Amino acid sequence: MIKIKQPVFEIQRASVSDIPLIRELAFQVWPQTYASMISAEQIDYMLDMMYSEASLEKQISDGARFIFVYENKEPVGFASYQEMSPAVFKLHKLYVLPSQQGNGTGRFIIEHIIGEIKPLGAKALQLQVNRRNNAKYFYEKNGFSVIKEFDFDIGNGYVMDDYVMEKKL
Repeated sequence: MIKIKQPVFEIQRASVSDIPLIRELAFQVWPQTYASMISAEQIDYMLDMMYSEASLEKQISDGARFIFVYENKEPVGFASYQEMSPAVFKLHKLYVLPSQQGNGTGRFIIEHIIGEIKPLGAKALQLQVNRRNNAKYFYEKNGFSVIKEFDFDIGNGYVMDDYVMEKKL
């Protein structure tokens, strides 16, 4: 009988003091994730816009909860989420290292977040995903469905052309 080693994941809440690690992981994941969808210039712009120290501090102070996922004590991904309106939470970010994709890390993060927000009265978890991003299929496998398409003007002549997806809880 062959034993398959299952990953051992742990979640840790992030704080302002963890911003350097959030940035480190984002800069490892983002360029590779989005290189085929948006220009290098837009990637640089968005990384600066969403992952500068000041931006991350503001996101945390505005109520976004950041978490890390660790596998065998090593940080392999992060997520952020918050309540946007009564009973509706938004998954702002979910990124795992490319080496982690496909082994249950993302599903583990989503299940953890749902376990955190359901006791708070959450009825739905929403997110945005680029229309050309194959992650859409990952989210569909995890119970999300497209509720609308939307183009978000993010400044500097750039637009995020996204699906808005939702999972009813």
